[in-house]
Amino acid sequence: MSTRIAFLGGGNMAASLVSGLRSAGWAGDDIVVIDRNADKCAALADRHGVTTASHVDAADLAVDAVVLAVKPQVMQAAVADLVQALGPRRPLMLSIAAGIPLAALQRWLGGDFACVRTMPNTPSLLGIGATGLYADDSVTSEQRELADAVMATAGINAWVDTEDRIDAVIATSGSGPAYYFAFMEAMIDGATELGLTPEDARRLVLQTALGAARMAHESGDDPATLRAKVTSKGGTTAEALAHFAEGDLNGLVRGAMRAAAERADVLAGKLSKDDSESDDQAST
Repeated sequence: MSTRIAFLGGGNMAASLVSGLRSAGWAGDDIVVIDRNADKCAALADRHGVTTASHVDAADLAVDAVVLAVKPQVMQAAVADLVQALGPRRPLMLSIAAGIPLAALQRWLGGDFACVRTMPNTPSLLGIGATGLYADDSVTSEQRELADAVMATAGINAWVDTEDRIDAVIATSGSGPAYYFAFMEAMIDGATELGLTPEDARRLVLQTALGAARMAHESGDDPATLRAKVTSKGGTTAEALAHFAEGDLNGLVRGAMRAAAERADVLAGKLSKDDSESDDQAST
């Protein structure tokens, strides 16, 4: 029997995963996308040949896994509808929603589903992303393999042993693209200040970033070795790097990543607290 997957939500990340699954050999009939937006459903059906539905009640939910791809703020209500529609079926739940701890998700599901929490980043939309995954003891080895296969269609995967390490993933690959974009912005501004046209500055900076990333990815050398290879003693690169060192670039980056991880922890804690308070109010 083939493996069947449903997507609760048909937004950009879900669409990217659907595309990746189809490219990896999944049959269109084995993928179900549920989204209230009829245009999204039609576009996914036309482009990828998948089955779509506007509501969980109208979907074929005889599936092995459900990718929870709705926005975090509507996840609780969407999950409640999903559980009712599933009845006694218990497929693996794969959450790609940022900031929702497994404890909150499992409360909303009723506590008897195997769940994997994932944190993909925006380059996953291009199939070159990086995803962190966490699974507790309720997830079998076969389900871990399924989760790994699904998320690998969007790029690389890294499993973490404890859920709090997801905050480190968020600070590294989740928020990471924005760090590089900010650095590119600064370089474009610097190049323009030195006399290049804005268009030339942009083209040179973006191509340099692409080239540096490919060298780091394909050369087999670590970044420190690559940096040393392109830095001549007393040269222009050495002068620029010395300026970075004076400003404690390393410490600044590590501090920014700590701030991102701490903020992720605060937001997850707030969500859990709000969820717990809503449960208390519902029981009074």
